[in-house]
Order: sequence, then structure tokens, then C-alpha cells
Amino acid sequence: MKTMKKPIALILALCMAGGLLTSCAPKGETPEGTAGETKKITITLDWTPNTNHTGVYVAQEKGYFQEEGIEAEIIQPGQSTADALVASGECQLGFSYQESVTTAAVQGIPLVSLAAVIQHNTSALASPAGKNIKTPKDFEGKTYAGWGSETEELVIKTIMKNVGADFSKVKIVTTGTSDFFTTTERDADFQWVYYAWDGIAAELTGKPVNFIFIKDQDQSLDYYTPVIIASKDEIEKEPDVVKSAMKAISRGYEFAAENPGEAAEILIKEVPELDPELVKASQEWLSSRYREDADRWGEQKAEVWDRYSKWLLDNGVITETPASDKMFTNDYLPQD
Repeated sequence: MKTMKKPIALILALCMAGGLLTSCAPKGETPEGTAGETKKITITLDWTPNTNHTGVYVAQEKGYFQEEGIEAEIIQPGQSTADALVASGECQLGFSYQESVTTAAVQGIPLVSLAAVIQHNTSALASPAGKNIKTPKDFEGKTYAGWGSETEELVIKTIMKNVGADFSKVKIVTTGTSDFFTTTERDADFQWVYYAWDGIAAELTGKPVNFIFIKDQDQSLDYYTPVIIASKDEIEKEPDVVKSAMKAISRGYEFAAENPGEAAEILIKEVPELDPELVKASQEWLSSRYREDADRWGEQKAEVWDRYSKWLLDNGVITETPASDKMFTNDYLPQD
């Protein structure tokens, strides 16, 4: 679940140079086909397959896409990003993050979030218990290993400021997506992880780890990550196809929420290189968190988008706050 996040400016450049992208557009029939034909779409993951993505694999395996007249191909983004592939029209749907969609909106990149995969931010700042990091105050004098994004450091600065800690006393090193234990034994003291994958993987080793969950430190940081996105052009061109695909995907996540064991087996079957123990444990942990306090899977709230945008604005990351209804919609989720 940990991802190497690329600058949004690079996403825009890639979108403008769409011909240079490795195409993942579906071959054969296009969404302009006549009524009754199967519509071919491509869904790009944000990173390597994990339990954030189980719903689309379940929808594929259970035939939910076929029932909606959709033939879906699930791919990984390769050298590009899901944001760039979707915004340029190379892929119809993709996995992204509220951070990326918000910044894209400011820059005029036509991305729209259609669903929140998980209702709350499950990421955490993790450290081996021996480092004795139990609160953000304990980051002082420690080394943090990350992927080098501006907002990443700003998150740490924010939660340290909230407890009166001095961010200037933290050393930052860029290590990309290196293994948690390797990194914290060799290069740093703590690292950003997504608990549902990296955190559970760490716990399965039996080594004690301390987790400081980001959402618990500042309400503004309880944003949606990941989300499923489409481009505004795709929505305007084929709204019925988008709605049908999202109905199938919603059924996939609802199934995963209610049947985590079987859903895990489907993901393991589709991606056999994954660690079965990790997949099963992660799926069990996530099963109650896909929907959590929402009325239905995927539901997004304007206040979550507005709080995060204001936080970015207040900290100088963006120069204006986009209207939340320009960044997300619940209209393509099943209504019944």
C-alpha cells in the first residue's frame, strides 16, 4: 500500500504528452459501441496489487462487471502514474488519493473522485519499539525516511506542532519505498506506512512496532486514501459506462467487507506472488473499514474534502481551495 508519490506537475506534463505514455486504452470495441455491446474499460491500480484493490478483483472473479455489460482489464501503472493515465484518457478508471485529486483540481487537471475505498486514513508513522517513539514529541532528534514529497514533511510538521514539538530537530532522508525494517535498522528511526498492509506485515514478523496514526493527530489529515478516479471527459462522454463499472466495483467491495476470507482467496488467486498470510490478515482487518461509518461503500463527504483543502491552503501548498463538488461525486455509486 505504500506508494512512491510523484509530483503533480509531472502528472500534468505526462498528460500533455499523452502520446509518449505506454497505452493502456482498451483494444477492440470502444465505449462508443452500440447499445447491448460489451464495453471494454481499463482500470489502473496506483501501485502493486494489495487489499486496497480487492473489490475490483472480486468484481472480476464474481462476474459483476460482465453482468453490467463491462469487460474490465486491471493493470499496474508501470513507469507512469494512475493519475496521468486517467487524466490523459489512456485508462477509464484508476486508484489515486485525495491529496493528488485536490492538487490536480488547482492545476486544472480533470480528475474526479468517484468513491472512497476506505472511509478513514489508515496511514501511520511507524517505528520499531526499541526506538522509543510513542508520541510526535519523540520525533525530535530522530531520522525520518520518506519519499521526498512536500506534503509528507508538512504532515509531520503539523502533528509535531500540535503537541509543541520542534520539527527542525527531525532529520529527513529520502529512501523511496524501501522495506520498513531494513530502513529503520539501517537508515532511519521511523517511516510512513499504511497500516492495513505495511503495518500488518510488520506485526506478522512478531517484532514490536509503535504506530502513531495520522488521523488521530489532526482532523484535517483524516482524508480519503485511496480513492477511485475518472476523468471529467470520460464521465461526460460515457456516464452510463462509468455508472455501470462503479456498480460492479461497489458490489465487489461490499462482498469483500462481508466475506473477507473468500475475498482474500480471490486476490491470492489473481495475484499469486502475494504473501497469503499477509493478504488474509490484511483483508480481515480492512473488512469493517471499507464502509465503516458511511451509509454505503464509497460514500464521500464534502467536509472531508473541504478540511483537507483548507489545510493545504493554510500551509501554502495550494493558492486556492477548489469547490469540493468539483473534486468528488457520489452520483456514480449505486443508489439502492
